[in-house]
Amino acid sequence: MRIIQIIDSLDIGGAEKMAVNYANSLAKNIEFSGLIATRKEGELITKIQDGVSYLFLNKKKTFDLKSVLQLKKYCKKNKVDTIQAHSSSVYMACLMKLWIPKINIIWHIHNGNTIQKSNWQLQLLSFICKGIVVVNFELEEWSKKKLLCNNVIYLQNYIVENENEFKNTVLEGQNGKRVLYLANLRDPKNHLMLIEVVNNINKQFPSWTFHLVGKDLLDLYSDSIKTKLEEYNLQKIVFLYGSKIDVENIIKQSDVGVITSNSEGLPVSLIEYGYYKKPVVVTNVGQMPFLVEHNTSGYISETQDVSAFSEYLSKLLKDDELKVKFGEELHKSILENYSEKVVINKYISWVSKIMK
Repeated sequence: MRIIQIIDSLDIGGAEKMAVNYANSLAKNIEFSGLIATRKEGELITKIQDGVSYLFLNKKKTFDLKSVLQLKKYCKKNKVDTIQAHSSSVYMACLMKLWIPKINIIWHIHNGNTIQKSNWQLQLLSFICKGIVVVNFELEEWSKKKLLCNNVIYLQNYIVENENEFKNTVLEGQNGKRVLYLANLRDPKNHLMLIEVVNNINKQFPSWTFHLVGKDLLDLYSDSIKTKLEEYNLQKIVFLYGSKIDVENIIKQSDVGVITSNSEGLPVSLIEYGYYKKPVVVTNVGQMPFLVEHNTSGYISETQDVSAFSEYLSKLLKDDELKVKFGEELHKSILENYSEKVVINKYISWVSKIMK
């Protein structure tokens, strides 16, 4: 197998992390593994391991002939037989198939919002694809019903622990009293709900602090978060850090992980929380309810239910034994079902089958 991953950027995000993870994992298991960033490089470039062939196209516009020709040359030179295209990079991958018809396309769909964008363009792209990888059961069912590709598989996201992890970030607040939300500042992540939750429980837990780590696009959504923090006078309790590369270091400084999203695939942050034994409160979207067992390895709240989320988070913050129990149970589930070895073995077996 000679497989490359293609992704729009290497900024820190769930799809981007998985593109790097697949490239790194496959480099240890197949003949050739490559990683292509089409539009932008970013912090995740430091996570690319030895053995992965890397190329940056510096694509400037929707159809950039120079980048297309550069990718074509790369694929031919390295005898690439399969492109695994993450999220919207499938457009570039399918364009490459027009230039190299024998190349196979695997579309890796990460975003639960894709379901809301169902149209003839997605159907056409799917028809060109040899296989589709999805990250939750809802996307799997939708893909089988709506898209024109017979080879659809659900594969869990997973993490690869980095032995040379940076340790640059020091979180504000007291040790043992930090809540972390690891997500880029985008509307589907619904940070505003978390701010409402903090406002609800702040007086009950005045020594706890809340830490929002993720890329700040400095847009209207970002402004709404900062305005709400000022309105509730929470600037000394809720801290924004922007995008950070030392995620493991940040999680290890935290005590509880939260996710308040309105829509999700399978957030890598949830797997990261669990891997490092952090108890969680999450919303009932995407694959999260299949990973978190309510009242056993965490709490699950309905989206936009500020009252329920506040109640569950309060239970966790005041009960150290419960935090340990939930963290251990979630960690056990991660090791059994979301490990690198389990996922990559399934992937290679599936690719071998569909390529026959």
